[in-house]
Amino acid sequence: MAKDTASIVVDRLSRAQAAAELARLAAEIARHDRLYHLDDAPEISDAEYDRLWRRNAAIEARFDDLMRSDSPSLRVGAAPSDAFAKVTHGRPMLSLGNAFDADEVREFVQRVRRFLGLGETAAVDIVGEPKIDGLSATARYEDGRFVLGATRGDGQVGEDITVNLRTVRDLPLRIDAADVPAVLEVRGEVYMTRPDFATLNAERAAAGESLFANPRNAGAGSLRQLDSRITARRRLHFFAYAWGEVSAPFDGTHWRVLERFKRWGFRVNPLARRCAGADAALALYDEIAAGRSALPYDIDGVVYKVDRLDWQDRLGTVSRAPRWAIAHKFPAEKAQTKLLAIEIQVGRTGALTPVARLEPVTVGGVVVSNATLHNEDEIARKDVRPGDTVIVQRAGDVIPQVVGVVMAKRPKGAMAYVFPDVCPECQSHAVREDGEAARRCTGGLICPAQAVERLRHFVSRDAFDIEGLGEKQIAAFWRDGLVKEPADVFTLAKRDAGFDPPIAEREGWGETSAANLFKAIEDRRRIELDRFIYALGIRHVGETTARLLAKTYESAATVVARLREALDRDGAAYQELIDVDGIGPKVADTIVDFFDEPHNVTVVDELIEQLDIEDYVAPTGDSPLAGKTVVLTGTLEAMTRAEAKARAEALGAKVAGSVSGKTDFVVVGADAGSKATKAHELGVATLDEAAWLALIEGA
Repeated sequence: MAKDTASIVVDRLSRAQAAAELARLAAEIARHDRLYHLDDAPEISDAEYDRLWRRNAAIEARFDDLMRSDSPSLRVGAAPSDAFAKVTHGRPMLSLGNAFDADEVREFVQRVRRFLGLGETAAVDIVGEPKIDGLSATARYEDGRFVLGATRGDGQVGEDITVNLRTVRDLPLRIDAADVPAVLEVRGEVYMTRPDFATLNAERAAAGESLFANPRNAGAGSLRQLDSRITARRRLHFFAYAWGEVSAPFDGTHWRVLERFKRWGFRVNPLARRCAGADAALALYDEIAAGRSALPYDIDGVVYKVDRLDWQDRLGTVSRAPRWAIAHKFPAEKAQTKLLAIEIQVGRTGALTPVARLEPVTVGGVVVSNATLHNEDEIARKDVRPGDTVIVQRAGDVIPQVVGVVMAKRPKGAMAYVFPDVCPECQSHAVREDGEAARRCTGGLICPAQAVERLRHFVSRDAFDIEGLGEKQIAAFWRDGLVKEPADVFTLAKRDAGFDPPIAEREGWGETSAANLFKAIEDRRRIELDRFIYALGIRHVGETTARLLAKTYESAATVVARLREALDRDGAAYQELIDVDGIGPKVADTIVDFFDEPHNVTVVDELIEQLDIEDYVAPTGDSPLAGKTVVLTGTLEAMTRAEAKARAEALGAKVAGSVSGKTDFVVVGADAGSKATKAHELGVATLDEAAWLALIEGA
């Protein structure tokens, strides 16, 4: 049996193991992103989530060429709710990287110095402020008037909460100041204080309503009310800490902007401080941590930001986060409780996931009763047994992880847990492939759990997003034979008259709800190519990889044709697939294997007949780099290679690691090697550093 990659330290991973581990982490983190950011129903602790992120980042740092197109690093968050209109952010709302100890904070400052080409002792001023445990939001002002409020959403598109945000009294509805830009987006955190949270829960208890778990849940739920009068009755607050689109860019320092915010009527956290370097920032962290319990609001760490704005601009962003900021998280909270049972859940890819059922315990003010155990090797490594007293850990608004067993309290006769080698749903064999952490059911679509989970994925928010067709409805329709394949969704209305009973007469349905469902399905017959590809549920193909495939093949017909041709691993179509930046051989093989299965091809063909799938159209822009593929080689004098790459990507280019016939041009610095030679052989245009600087400075 291959050694579980999740249990191997990063420095000992082989290249193949690293690729497998990155695939596992991408899928797991994407799921938790959706649970946390969209559903407000997280299943793991902040600390466990951060551990997954740190491991992913460490592997990518060691094997930078293995970074996946669906890497969690590219991902920010999750898609917005359909309950609100969608708002596209003029400037993305990013997340933050994390640090967990003083050494990592000092390394963050050193990374800034290296990226900017500064000396190791160069002064780097930092602005530090508490990390509020709330909901990120942006407020847009035009000519000093509040005109739009939105949530972060997936970082690119958020939810329109203008009416609700208007009820937050910390936000000025009008700014009367001569120096306010004509367009100004102020970003910050909406939160509920602990006293207001206690009052709200007391009122709900008196009314016989369910209680909120913590202030963050209460604040998020309040801000997402469809009835803004409810939001107005709940006392929400807002701390400003950043900005989005502005018509007149700020200059100077971050600290100076915060002072402007205060002058314009925004609340800025009073504990924020400008610090002279890492040591002063760490001293602020200790000070805030010591006084954390006395604060009237919840915080889960301290955020550090490079103070100079010109340095922030040069540093730019990497993946989901700015290079110029980092969050220093507080340690997780722990408690002991009894492990009642270990249950197995089967996902759409057949993965068997063990779930710990716990005797309810309060950790950090929240009652929790279950946690994921990840996989069988994790259970074996910790020697977790039903009946054990276990240590559970929680940080933030999540269900905890099991971090260990209290051996002194193990009951006599406690038996080691034996992970099943058959699927609990269909009794098919459950096997582990080399390099895989998970054991998977081999039943495929004959497995009820997989069939239902794949259909749930098909109609999920990031795929076809069919309102009124959620998990319960899909499970019921599948059980009763109404929907067995994805294409069945789009023939549901036509077949409804032959159902006994028709949908409108089924329990929980009526004429109106059935009509609304059929209309929602009809509205989704037209879909973007990348969403269609993602909806197919191909293993390892997340939203980012789906977009890469859409950009590469441009139409559904071409996708099917070229990927069927790619079955020949020695042919041009397969080479074209693995040449896509971000799709390595492992991902390519899973894609090709999907199209090698006749049943899958039939499913795709039937869907194409039912749908109007939009061809991919490459975006246009004024940048001379938009849509271009660039390769950097040699040493640049005016900027580091990392800064050059960041600049090219910010201007819409794709920076590749190797030269091919699809490369638009190669930037050649000093001591350039084989890439420059290959560019000449292929007739690819080359730019020296002077030409490169002229190109990007004119963009």
